[in-house]
Amino acid sequence: MDSFSTHSPSSGSSPQMSTEDFMDQLKTQLAQAYAEEFLETVRGKCFEKCITKPGSSLSGSESSCISRCVDRYIEATGIISKALFSAPR
Repeated sequence: MDSFSTHSPSSGSSPQMSTEDFMDQLKTQLAQAYAEEFLETVRGKCFEKCITKPGSSLSGSESSCISRCVDRYIEATGIISKALFSAPR
């Protein structure tokens, strides 16, 4: 059985989930995949930009750089999301 079916033999209901439930589950899965990809991208880009000499701990400047880098990615993502979701369809 796939992850989108909700068959319950005792309920006598349809083996298919409602379109609304399906869309909710799909949105959740897409959001999770996006979050994982976002974190991996930010982690890689910010590490590459901010960590010049990897060691056992971060220097103050490396820590500040990473913080600013992550903040910029989050801000940019918010701006892009707002533009995409407010655009006429």
